[in-house]
Amino acid sequence: MAKKKEKVDYEALNSRLMQIPKMDIASARDLMDIGLKDIFELEGRSPESLFETIKKINPEIEPRRLWYIRMAVYYAENKHELDSKKMTPWAWNIEVHG
Repeated sequence: MAKKKEKVDYEALNSRLMQIPKMDIASARDLMDIGLKDIFELEGRSPESLFETIKKINPEIEPRRLWYIRMAVYYAENKHELDSKKMTPWAWNIEVHG
């Protein structure tokens, strides 16, 4: 039996949010679903509040998507002075790293 091809979210893939290094398409889609379309819109936002808003729309969201949102907000607020160690979603797994 032939495997069904996954649908590609071209709108999210081509969004300005995907200019954030290591951003994943699903997290970009999550942010777009709550009305955020551009990187500058993340400045000054609480990643946890954004995640809670997304959870209201998508209760099944993977908890690790919060890591991508934290990374995206960090990028938006520090794009001129980035710490490369913070530009990976795993660096934002605060529950594990404290």
